Amino acid sequence: MYAVARKIARNAPPTVGVLSVVNRDAAVDTMVLAFAADPIARWWWPEPQQYLASMPGFTRAFGGAAFGYGTAHCTADGAGAALWLAPGIEPDEAELLATVETTVAPALRDDVLAMVEAMGSHHPDEPHWYLPMIGVEPARQGRGHGAALLRHQLARCDAEGTLAYLESSNPRNIGLYLRHGFEITGAIQVGSSPVMTPMLRRPR
Repeated sequence: MYAVARKIARNAPPTVGVLSVVNRDAAVDTMVLAFAADPIARWWWPEPQQYLASMPGFTRAFGGAAFGYGTAHCTADGAGAALWLAPGIEPDEAELLATVETTVAPALRDDVLAMVEAMGSHHPDEPHWYLPMIGVEPARQGRGHGAALLRHQLARCDAEGTLAYLESSNPRNIGLYLRHGFEITGAIQVGSSPVMTPMLRRPR
């Protein structure tokens, strides 16, 4: 009986809760681990030391507003996190541009800035929830954490009748987003960059 209970617990979908500002550093660490092999992130910062020094500040600038609005989510074990921005809430553009200016190699800087601008132009005109970042630490990927994080917020989007929007920086994740109702709306590619895929989900 005990073995069966353990198996059920192991297969149960992860539970999701809200992260506060107090938990911000732990969530940022999770994102740094989760994006360590991300094609776009490692195009921006190809050297390990460069990536490790730059990604925490980028995460805070890009999705950090979620902590103050109660829209940063994590799985109960802390393995996964999602930073959602409500309609009308945006990344810290000044801090984001400053991070690019001070951390990206000069040879890539113009292309990265052009990518950031292109990302902004792909957002829908209608009010929408934006998912700047979602990640699961590599050692615990493939166990349903990403799906649980998506379901948690998308249920709210459906209840509110609101669009959800994201850019997939890794082609490996596109199938997950498609399964949760997102549709590909284009492609973002600048200079030597990998392709980033904007995706939109209409409420159900």
